[in-house]
Amino acid sequence: MAYTEVRGEGAETFVMLHGIGMGRIVFADVNDVLASAGRVIAVDLPGFGDSPEPGSAATLEETAEVLAEFIRDETYQQVVLVGHSMGTQIAAEIACKHPELVRALVLIAPTVNRRERTALKQAARMMQDLVGEGPKVLLLGLWEYLKTSPIWFVNKLKFMLEHRLEAICAKIAAPTLVLRGETDRVCPRNWVSEIADAIPNSEMSEIEDRGHEAIIKSPEPVASMILEFLRSRGLLRN
Repeated sequence: MAYTEVRGEGAETFVMLHGIGMGRIVFADVNDVLASAGRVIAVDLPGFGDSPEPGSAATLEETAEVLAEFIRDETYQQVVLVGHSMGTQIAAEIACKHPELVRALVLIAPTVNRRERTALKQAARMMQDLVGEGPKVLLLGLWEYLKTSPIWFVNKLKFMLEHRLEAICAKIAAPTLVLRGETDRVCPRNWVSEIADAIPNSEMSEIEDRGHEAIIKSPEPVASMILEFLRSRGLLRN
């Protein structure tokens, strides 16, 4: 299984899934805040961060099955499942096919915009999004990307572009918070609104003055938005 890091303790369990080319470290600051409310399990997906590449590349659907088995083995209750970027696709697959595992779902910067589903367009949008970002975002992102095998990255990018998030949204039963950075060029408002509208029990919010990598720049307001969503729905275990 993928490499994991656990912080905090308590009645609630959060499972954090990062995006392509990244690792569990992108959630580090957010996890520090969430750890005040429960146990936080941050995952390095196979082939990313500090996790080794498995023998063969897996589709996002296959990766979701591996993660579902991990959640079943490592937790004794339903979890709050949080995904960022490509991690939203994997999280949505788990919530769709294994609803018994997911108490609530958080999709941050859901990918991939169906109107721009090519590698070239996604790369261009990411470059646009990074313009003006501070050194923390740029250096951490570069460090994580350098850990990833180019071949593994290309394989995962292919599966990421082939995956149709919009096709499974209607099957997600868990209460869902959909978040978008206000200035996110990778995930435009109309696309994220489409995803939020397609999930039966969801709500959407925008993160002020944040782009696609909103969780790296600072833990707030993302961490508080997640906790407030859970409290407002009566879902946060004490």
